[in-house]
Order: sequence, then C-alpha cells, then structure tokens
Amino acid sequence: MSAHKLPNGPQTHPWVQTYQWLTNPLEYMEDCAKSYGDMFTLRIGPVFTPQVFISNPQAIQQIFTTDPKQLDSGTPAGSGSPLLGPNSLLSLEGKPHQRQRKLLTPPLHGERMQAYGDLICEITQQVTSEWPVGETFTVLSSMQEISFQVILKAVFGLKDGLRYEKLKEILIAILNPKRPIVRAILLMFPLLRQDLGPRSPWGSYLRLRQEMDDLIYAEIQERRSLADESRSDILSLMMAARDEAGEPMTDLELRDELMTLLVAGHETTASSLAWALYWIHHQPEVWEKLMQELDTLGENKDPNAIFRLPYLNAVCSETMRLYPVAMLGLNRLVKSPLEIAGYKFDPGTILVPCIYLNHHREDLYPNSKQFQPDRFLERQFSPAEYLPFGGGNRRCIGMAFALFEMKLVLATVLSDWQMKLADTKPVLPVRKSFLLAPGGGVPMVVTGKRQQNQRVLETNLV
Repeated sequence: MSAHKLPNGPQTHPWVQTYQWLTNPLEYMEDCAKSYGDMFTLRIGPVFTPQVFISNPQAIQQIFTTDPKQLDSGTPAGSGSPLLGPNSLLSLEGKPHQRQRKLLTPPLHGERMQAYGDLICEITQQVTSEWPVGETFTVLSSMQEISFQVILKAVFGLKDGLRYEKLKEILIAILNPKRPIVRAILLMFPLLRQDLGPRSPWGSYLRLRQEMDDLIYAEIQERRSLADESRSDILSLMMAARDEAGEPMTDLELRDELMTLLVAGHETTASSLAWALYWIHHQPEVWEKLMQELDTLGENKDPNAIFRLPYLNAVCSETMRLYPVAMLGLNRLVKSPLEIAGYKFDPGTILVPCIYLNHHREDLYPNSKQFQPDRFLERQFSPAEYLPFGGGNRRCIGMAFALFEMKLVLATVLSDWQMKLADTKPVLPVRKSFLLAPGGGVPMVVTGKRQQNQRVLETNLV
C-alpha cells in the first residue's frame, strides 16, 4: 500500500533545511508559509523524519481534540529531553501522562496558586531594589533572577542558604549556555552527545546535571524525614499528592517533574516579561493606558485584583502573541491513519502545531507585526487561534501560574519604577536553544522611583 502524499515543502537537502531552521527559524517558517501555505513539510534533524508544520486553526483544533490513542506527544514524538528525564510530563504518553497530569494540576491552580501572590511581589521588589538609577542594564537578566527566585522559593520551597545558592548557580549554568547554538545541536542530534571529559560541551553538561540531581534528591530526602505538613510550596504538595490507587510519586518522578516546571517555567516567563517591558516602554500610549489602570487599584495592590485587570491581561496576551517564547507546540505522532484538513496522514508522521505562524495570520491578527493589545479587548480568540501555551491534552500545566506571575511582576515593576529604553534600536528575537528570547536582553535605564516622579510632577503642576 503506498504512503499518502504529505503537504508540499522545500526540496533542499535536509541538512540545509536543518541549518536554516537552527539559525533563522522565524524567517524560514515565514518563507515556507508564503511558498506552500499553512501546512508544509520540513525534513529537519536528527533523522530527517518529515515533520508537517501546521498553522491552520481548523487543523490545529482537530489536533487538539483527537483522541491521544490516535495522536499523541511524548518521547516517541520527539518531545522528551535528556535534562527533564523519562518521567517528565513532556516525555510521558497515554495513561502515565494522564496520571501525572492529575497529580500536578491542583498545586498549580486556584487558591493554592494565589497563596504565592505576596511572595512573587516581595521577590520582585527585592530584586528591583538593586537596580542602578541612571545606568543602563539588561531587563532580561533581572527577570531571570525574579523567575529563578519564584521557582526556587514557591515551587521547590527552598529558603536562602547554601543549597539554594548552589542549585541556583548550577541551573544558571545549565539554562544559559555560553554557546546556545551548540546546545541546540546537541539536543537535536543524540549521536553528537559524547562525554569527552569535563571540558567537552556534553561532558560538562552531564556533570552539571549530576550535581543538580544530587541537590534535588537531598532536598526530597530531607523533606521525607522531616514531614512538615504545614509547608505549602509546590514540592511539598506534589509529595503529598496520591493517585487513584493511593500511590505517591516516586523520587524519580518528583525530580523529573521539578525539572520540567523549572525549565518550562523559568526562561519562558523571564523572556515574556522582558518582551512586555520592551513593548510597554516602546509605545508610550500603551504605558499610559496601563498606568491609568494600575492606579485605579490605589496603594494596596491585591494580587487577585491585579490578576483581573483587563488591559494588563491584554498587554500580556499581545506580548505572548507577537513573539511567543515557544515557537512551536509539542510534536504529535500519528499512531493510526488520520485525516486532517483534507490530508491523509499515515502512522509515524509527525505533526507540529506552529504557534508563531498561527499568531501572525493576517486574517486573525491584522497588522500582525504591530504590538496592539486592544485586539484582545475587541474580540476573543479560540484555543486553536491563540495558543502560547500549546493546547489539547498537552497544554502547559503551569499556564495559570505563569500568567499570575507575569501580571504581578509587571504591576509591581511599573508601579514602583520610572524607566525608559536605553536606545531606539528595535529589539529583535533570537533563538535560545528551542525558545525565542529578546536579542540583547532589552537594555533599559531606571530614571527614578515612580512615586517620587509623580510627586515632582504634581508639585510642578501646582
């Protein structure tokens, strides 16, 4: 029986396609979409399996609603990672995936999540209090510091001390490699992962990972021996969770899920925050409208009231639309014959929901290259039209927590500080392993405390 024809795509050699995808992903995807439409086939590493990139909302809706027995992600689809481990939500499929998702959902939602509101605001104020007034600095590094502290204190439940500092140091080394393109290639091509000693790229990575694992397992063991039921951090809640058979997560499962929350929640949130601060200060009318909304809250800014602000929500949504940190949704592997948007796909085919291209459809988002938060006040977009956190049974489990953190950090920074961009050069996205980050880290200058500036302004007006 002959295989069904896949959507068209570039006819260049797979090595050429892989190189273009690694070095210039956005332009390459946009060129492919112009030439081949909203479904096209690329052959990119490691084994050059054809991957169908999809930015058609109807087709994406079908992907998100198809039974996982017929179409699912996980390690067989290429979504696993040597850092996250085999028990990560991203690596699992089928029943094990459903079990872990059920165990992890409660700590990251509802009242439990809101309990971290004050902590997020405190961390933000502590980090930004060290900003140098009048000097240029990169906002991204500050947002990474805030995001790290939120994860290590709210998720891991670590307090300042030796283990906290050591874990932070190792995580920074792992998540911010000196040569991100080398790391991306190593992660894409397993054959290149050779331990040639501590100075080799893969050897140094493995040693860092082992040091980190030792620290995480030591923390888990300490928690088990102390068994403090009053703790409310996410690790403690994960350790207390039980599945339908009354079984807890194993140490291995806890380690892999902690790493997933850390990797998926750190760089993504930090980059989104840096982008948001760039756009807010790049467009004075956005800053003005947002400040008017924040000022309606008065002095006591309740985290839940901040979370519900409509224009702040629109600004966050537009930030994640324009340059979504994850360019692609998780790969899906076709497990039994499937028809989507007129194409018949054979088992073994990889389908890739393309978040970036979907977010730049002119029929959905007119003037898609422009930052226009009002578009999210004027209409609602379906989960297949707007999908910065993916969708279906693979939607990011930390979505609610990430949005909560993003809004609280922005509200705290903007209420406390008067800032401006350090120069007028546009900030452009760069690839950081498999994610998009703002190139140059968004250089900014703090001009003073906002309350002081407000008082000076009011005095001058009188």
